[in-house]
Amino acid sequence: MTDTSPASNARNYPLLAAPHIHLHGPVDDAMYDNFKSQLVAAPTEGPLVVSITTLGGDPEVARAMGDNIRLLREYTGRETLFLGKVAVYSAGATFMSAFPVDSRFLTRNSRIMIHERQMQSTIELNGPLNTLSYTLKAKLHEIEDSINIQEEGFRAIVEGSKVSLEELKKKAPSNWYIEAEEARDLGLVLDII
Repeated sequence: MTDTSPASNARNYPLLAAPHIHLHGPVDDAMYDNFKSQLVAAPTEGPLVVSITTLGGDPEVARAMGDNIRLLREYTGRETLFLGKVAVYSAGATFMSAFPVDSRFLTRNSRIMIHERQMQSTIELNGPLNTLSYTLKAKLHEIEDSINIQEEGFRAIVEGSKVSLEELKKKAPSNWYIEAEEARDLGLVLDII
C-alpha cells in the first residue's frame, strides 16, 4: 500500500517545493507585470513551476497570463506545473485552466472557486431613435461574446477531468467552491501536496 500522508506526498513532487514564479493577490495588471518579470528571470530549461494564491480579479489578465504559459509550452515543449495555494478563486481558476489537469496541484486545505463571469453595467439611451437600437445591440453583443469566452474557459478547466461541462455550468452560477481533496477526486488537479 502506498503511503499517501501529506509529508510523503510532497516528497513525490520535489519540483513543487521551490516554484519559479510566485503570484499572490488580485489578478490585475500589477500581477501580470510581476508574472512577466518572474518569467523572464526564471531558468530557461527544465520544468517551470508557477504558484498562485488569489481571491480573483480580472479574467482577461488571467487569460493573458495563461496564454503566456500555453505559448511557452507549445513553442518550447517545456513542462509547466501549476501549484494553487490556499485560494484559487475566480480569475485564479481561469489561470489554472491554462495548465493541463495532469500538471495541476493544490496545497492541503486549498480551495478552488469557479463562478460565472460578472457584469455590472448601465445602459443610457440618449439620442435619435434610429441610433438607440445600435446601443442595445452593442451591449447584447458584448454579453454574448462574454458568454462565449466564459464557455471556452469552462471547457479548459474541465478538459481531461471527470467533470462535465454541463455539471460545471450548473454549479457555476452559485459560486462552486471545491476543496483540494474533491478537486483531486474529480480530476481537476493531479494531486495535493
